[in-house]
Amino acid sequence: MSLKLNRETFIRSISDLLRKAEIELPDDVVEALRKAESREESPVAKFQLQAILKNIELAKKHGVPMCQDTGIMIFYVELGTEFQPGFDLEAAIRDAAVLATREIPLRPNAVDPLTRKNSGDNTGAGIPDIHWELVPGKQLRITVAPKGAGSENMSTLLMLNPTEVGSIKNFVLETVINAGGMPCPPLTLGIGIGGSFDKAARLAKEALLEPLDTPMNEFEKEILEAVNALGIGCMGLGGSTTALAVHVKTAHCHTASLPVAINIQCWANRHASVVFGGEE
Repeated sequence: MSLKLNRETFIRSISDLLRKAEIELPDDVVEALRKAESREESPVAKFQLQAILKNIELAKKHGVPMCQDTGIMIFYVELGTEFQPGFDLEAAIRDAAVLATREIPLRPNAVDPLTRKNSGDNTGAGIPDIHWELVPGKQLRITVAPKGAGSENMSTLLMLNPTEVGSIKNFVLETVINAGGMPCPPLTLGIGIGGSFDKAARLAKEALLEPLDTPMNEFEKEILEAVNALGIGCMGLGGSTTALAVHVKTAHCHTASLPVAINIQCWANRHASVVFGGEE
């Protein structure tokens, strides 16, 4: 039996989801920042982390975005094969982005890449960026992850030689060193390894959605320790925490390729999810 969804209710729900993502950080991110502040020995870095935590508190209290860069809208949609909403989901998500931009409000960030003309409502060609996945079942799960430019601009992708697996850690360290304080650390690092040129980048961004309290494997721990040993610290002002977590996603790739993508996220690792439908 198909499940139906009211279009206007859906648009309001997605607009509210954007509001939540912009105003409230997930609990695991806040906890990671608190732990970083509690163990930080550098007075300057500790003060900066305290300021970040106060910023998070005030944003939630007053219902305002936690950062002036409210990002571009990236959605991950898991559509159950038995879920039929009865309307154009993509168009409705776009309408929700327009509504959220007007009501929250959000800074309009979507511009034509060549003319730089701003659409004024955070929509445009290919934006919102919607990633679709068909899954079994009767549910529709939508995750929004607003992505700011400060961290996105420092993200990188490199097509390594297949024999250069041992160079991946150095590539990550070089990327973080070159970024310095510009992406507003402490960072979350999403790393995509394998697939194709574009698949590696998608994996890296998806890795940023992993809960920060998810146990890291030995490879991820090794990279995290090396990154934090750089001493870049909170906001690039020194200290023991340059990154809160490193998460790696992999995919099989061509025998002649080794794509590696690094998607950097600032301290404001914003994302939120909502589920529609379910088992009867």
